[in-house]
Amino acid sequence: MLRCQSITQTYLSGSHELTVLHDITLALPAGGFLALVGPSGSGKTTLLGLLAGLDRPRSGQVWLDGVELGPLDEDHRARLRAEKVGFVFQSYHLLPSLTALENVQVPLELLGRPAREAARDMLARVGLADRGHHYPAQLSGGEQQRVALARAFVHRPRVLFADEPTGSLDADNGAQVMELMAQFYGELGTTLALATHDPTLAARAQRVVVLAQGRLVSDTERAPSPEREPAALAR
Repeated sequence: MLRCQSITQTYLSGSHELTVLHDITLALPAGGFLALVGPSGSGKTTLLGLLAGLDRPRSGQVWLDGVELGPLDEDHRARLRAEKVGFVFQSYHLLPSLTALENVQVPLELLGRPAREAARDMLARVGLADRGHHYPAQLSGGEQQRVALARAFVHRPRVLFADEPTGSLDADNGAQVMELMAQFYGELGTTLALATHDPTLAARAQRVVVLAQGRLVSDTERAPSPEREPAALAR
């Protein structure tokens, strides 16, 4: 589902070129659950962005669901993301001018699919059936992240990228988001790739990749997660 080969990424910092990823190669099969861990500045967010096609590496190749991203222009990459990818961010990234329900509808509307009832169902499943008419500013942080989670899964993405999904939440709200993410991951057969500092969340992953100073220093596989239902594994 996700594969990168010898990717390196650099950025300009003043007059100097800064290398933030060094020759990273990894692959994640469909239905896998990958956790990227490491200290701040280790390259976790940069690697997620490259795997999702949000940016292009300085060198190397990236494939998403069998499609090489490098040759695609931005319009084609955006379409691929709209069809196959969901995102959850630490800072929620909800559209402030839209209600919770309208935010969840967005991925389906972009694809031209019926949206309202599916969005209502997803809000109900994250415990926010009565909050759909509220705007993000009227919701708590935990509620906003649950709206973001409903939005990420509403179009049944092939892969979900999550960047510190519990990083802005207290322990109780973080645990609730983790449980919902595990539930949807199991039911929908979604491939899950996340970056986290949370050892509890990382411990639920089947695969843990440790980055340090932009280098892959450890890659550990575990037994399949008990949250993944047999029916989902067969998809």
